[in-house]
Amino acid sequence: MLTVDEARARLLAQARPVTGTETLGADAALGRVLAEALVSGVAVPPLDNSAMDGYALRVADWAAERWLHVTQRIPAGRVGHPLVLGTAARIFTGAPVPEGADAVAMQEDCELRDDHVRVLKAPTPGENIRRAGEDIRDGQAVLHAGERLTPARLGVAASIGATELAVYRRLRVAVFFTGDEIALPGRPLKPGQIYNSNRAMLLALFQGLGCEVEDLGQVADDLEATVAALKKAARHADVVVTSGGVSVGEEDHVKAAVARLGHLDMWKVAMKPGKPLAYGQVGDADFLGLPGNPVSAFVVFCLFVRPFLLKRMGAAGREPLAFTLPAAFERRKPGQRREFLRARVEQGRAVLYPNQSSGVLTSAAWADGLVDVEAGHTVHEGDDVRFWPLTELLK
Repeated sequence: MLTVDEARARLLAQARPVTGTETLGADAALGRVLAEALVSGVAVPPLDNSAMDGYALRVADWAAERWLHVTQRIPAGRVGHPLVLGTAARIFTGAPVPEGADAVAMQEDCELRDDHVRVLKAPTPGENIRRAGEDIRDGQAVLHAGERLTPARLGVAASIGATELAVYRRLRVAVFFTGDEIALPGRPLKPGQIYNSNRAMLLALFQGLGCEVEDLGQVADDLEATVAALKKAARHADVVVTSGGVSVGEEDHVKAAVARLGHLDMWKVAMKPGKPLAYGQVGDADFLGLPGNPVSAFVVFCLFVRPFLLKRMGAAGREPLAFTLPAAFERRKPGQRREFLRARVEQGRAVLYPNQSSGVLTSAAWADGLVDVEAGHTVHEGDDVRFWPLTELLK
């Protein structure tokens, strides 16, 4: 069996980033991947400005008992006059610092008498002043190709006046589900059937990444029906994804259908849950076959499908952040596969969901991360374990 890292490297080596681009209004670009660097044509802030409400003054004019004449009032959005020697200016947060001033005293440190102010605390040069270009320099690349446009990055784009952004086109993902034993929610269950939880979960995961999703629904356990669904899916999609039906059972037809229309690589990955993983191609589309067990499908998406799709979307690769924390559990029977246990952080320790079966989807809904336990490793309570937050694995 392949290790998790080997399988991930093989899969990512097959990912071909999209090349098509489009220009969008910045307000419509959340979650999209930037196709070219965004260079600022302005400095941010454009002028030295006050970080506080207070009084602008020259440090050289200050003395412990000296009263300075307040000769002007400078609100945000207005430029004041050069500061006359021995005077101060009433100034508000964000307002440009007048020429000649080299400090801003907080109003809490000042005493006001009529139109004169006494600064009670000795100011220092540059105090409470935000310098021009402190955030962004004129000509600086503030965002780079391959960055996904988060709310903060869209705020950066707005801060330099950008209204349109060049982004890669959406990745087109087609998905369908196999198994006569599963039924769509809203329909009565026949004897031996269960509701299809993978469809709702996977569609939401794809949409959360910003993919354009074509849902082909449920396909009967029949070879010709599966071939027809694959042909339809591969006609317009960049990536075709299925859940279940990629093994060698008599009712598992996805493997044969993919082999008829393209090629298929079956990988056994030394991990639990989620050992089976399939990659192939149907026409120009990539094919990914996920396990049918819902927790297996969820974990395989987090560890393999998400980074694969992000690379296909043109996003720059970035490893999710993990951290260590003490285990609030015992794992005395070391497995032969690397385990990803559904867990939650409580009082600074990793607590496991009581039932770690790959069919118990409530464990994934309850968890806020995965505890990563290497193959053959015993965990005692209090041992440090690696914890992968789901916020990192799903963003």
